[in-house]
Amino acid sequence: MQGEFPINATSPGLPWFKWALVMGAAFIVLFNLIGYTTQKIGVAVASVANKLSLIIPFSFSLYLYNEAAAWTKIIGIILALVSVFFTCLPPKRNAAFTQKRPSSGLLLLLPLLLFAGSGLLDTGVKYVEQTYLDDSNSNAFLILSFGTAGVLGLIILIILVSTGKQAFDRRSIVAGILIGIPNYFSIWFLVRVLKDFSGNSSAIIPINNMGIVLFSSVAAGILFQERLSKLNWLGIVLALAAIALIAF
Repeated sequence: MQGEFPINATSPGLPWFKWALVMGAAFIVLFNLIGYTTQKIGVAVASVANKLSLIIPFSFSLYLYNEAAAWTKIIGIILALVSVFFTCLPPKRNAAFTQKRPSSGLLLLLPLLLFAGSGLLDTGVKYVEQTYLDDSNSNAFLILSFGTAGVLGLIILIILVSTGKQAFDRRSIVAGILIGIPNYFSIWFLVRVLKDFSGNSSAIIPINNMGIVLFSSVAAGILFQERLSKLNWLGIVLALAAIALIAF
């Protein structure tokens, strides 16, 4: 992507360098937080908390960058929030997606942390793109961010394996590559779109989140034969309406 090693002796003094380290740490922490919330409380709660966070970057975009808030965009955001709830609502017969009862009151904070973390991460991506990035350094920023996440993840893995808390599975390497490459480019394209359509992040980020909800719901039905309930289909329809209104 870069054509050369992205970091040199002058990189630590550049204003985007520290943000790349922070964002990389946030990536790996949030990734594990999603997994932990799913294990302890359930897929539905994790999905809703993650995707409802779109309201945070939307609000920041209106406040910090004085972006226009047309009535269609406001209605679209409201529909988006409702559609996330309905789309992520698991069918009663689907035991794998059943909400779990938290074993500790502190676990109830997990969805709140996930909500805040996801929203602030999207907001951070927008802030860094707006303030520091251009065509000359955006690749280096993303490579350093994901490199930071990779190094931190590797350190955590070594500690867990060496202490016997986790067994190493070679299949995870293949799975990590298959997930990691599209994950990298999802952020790469998001930064590119924010740059090409500057001043409209209050629409771009919600549309991105709703697109994920919509695509993953349809993919789950096709690839995993998950039967969607009537409320799930209502959520999908509302998601389409929300995307149309926000984009309009």
